[in-house]
Amino acid sequence: MKFLAIKKDTILFFLAAGVVFAAIYGWFMFKEDNTMVFNQQADSEVREIDMITAELKSHSVDGKQMETFRWDPGTIFLEKGEKVNLYISGIGNEDHPFYIEGTDISGTVSEGEQTLVPLQFEKAGTYRLICETHAHRDHSVPMIGYIVVN
Repeated sequence: MKFLAIKKDTILFFLAAGVVFAAIYGWFMFKEDNTMVFNQQADSEVREIDMITAELKSHSVDGKQMETFRWDPGTIFLEKGEKVNLYISGIGNEDHPFYIEGTDISGTVSEGEQTLVPLQFEKAGTYRLICETHAHRDHSVPMIGYIVVN
């Protein structure tokens, strides 16, 4: 029969590390000036959200180049009926033609440019922001962002 023996010092170490982690986490989360991006309200009736296109490149162990593209932030949260101006900035060297699934909203984000996408959803749900160039697994991970409407 095998037994798992844990020393008292090991338990105390993990307990102390947990307390330190919780203190640091609490300090960052509850600072007075800390506001999450997706909850920020502009002074006017139209909220503004900034997003970028991100291009990540790396090499595998055998030297093969790998790349993936994404929207950042990958998920934004809106209230039903809320007016939002989504500003998407093109970072990298590719155009990203896009559409928002379930709507007639479409456009293109180009390198070095900012695309304004006015949003207002009357129906709650999750809407996918899909880059038509990188929509399939042929490009490693599909470039899909999410708009969650509550």
